[in-house]
Amino acid sequence: MLRFANHSAFYLFIGIPLLILFFLWAERSKTALFKKFGELELVRKLAYTKSRGLTIVRRTLLVFGFIFLILAVARPQMGTKLEEVKREGIDLVVAVDVSRSMLAEDVAPNRIAKAKHELKTLIERLRGDRIGIVAFAGDAFLVCPLTTDYGAALMIMDAVDVGVIPEQGTAIARAIEIGREAFVEKSNRQHVMLILTDGEDHEGDPVAAAEAAREKGIIIYTVGIGSPTGVPVPQYDKYGNKAGLLKDREGNIVTSKLDEMTLQRVALATDGKYYPARPGAAELDEILDAISGMEKSEIESKVFTNFEERYHWALIPALICLLLSSALPERRKAGAAEKHWWE
Repeated sequence: MLRFANHSAFYLFIGIPLLILFFLWAERSKTALFKKFGELELVRKLAYTKSRGLTIVRRTLLVFGFIFLILAVARPQMGTKLEEVKREGIDLVVAVDVSRSMLAEDVAPNRIAKAKHELKTLIERLRGDRIGIVAFAGDAFLVCPLTTDYGAALMIMDAVDVGVIPEQGTAIARAIEIGREAFVEKSNRQHVMLILTDGEDHEGDPVAAAEAAREKGIIIYTVGIGSPTGVPVPQYDKYGNKAGLLKDREGNIVTSKLDEMTLQRVALATDGKYYPARPGAAELDEILDAISGMEKSEIESKVFTNFEERYHWALIPALICLLLSSALPERRKAGAAEKHWWE
């Protein structure tokens, strides 16, 4: 199948009729100039060495040379073979805590920024694995279904932030439930869930949810973001400026601390592991090592047509036409007859 990779090159064909019009204009201008010198037929006889036929041939070769050159620039391609590309990997769902406690600044610049940085680093280092994203606070939602389009996953991740879910709280159990539903049931692929949170769960039973996930063959890794000591949570106005500290109904300053015990129990319930967030996302190396050691299966198989360049099919005739046009003389050799068969 023949195709052209550079369709915009065809706009250059507009120049072909312009070139032909230029040649016609030049011929008419030359005729008008001859008339100024005297009788037209007499002037032509005196200038009989100038061959009109050779001039037409030279200009025709020049036009065809430019036509073939435009076709070469358009990059003709021919599909000659099919390539089957297979991807192998696991299914990974990442649950990101977007509750207000993630605004705490015990991790620079704050917990949510650290979580998003870790997720971005993880996505950039994946190779062939499918990834899905769950955002959770007082409730949980699947914001990115399982995909191998890492660019799309990064765009969605950038939009995930504190406040994207109106219900406040930290519903880890609900996040596990939504993550469990994101996996394809009829699949032999390894299912892994990664939870990025400060672990302060005030909704449901996350350990029971983890045990239910284990029955589905899901392994959960947890990453705790924050410090075990309580820190206040800053509050922001609608313009994004700090507006003091978050307070409860009694006017007391709300503090938030990392609940490592809950995250350890959730991970152990599925034979996973808990990791505290460290500078530079060093814990991701251990998680990725664990994932890479898992049995991988074929995720998708795509067939691509490999197109091979065939621009030389047009480039060679273009060069031949242009070279002949420049090499062909416009005048007859001395002693040649006045008339030729083409005149």
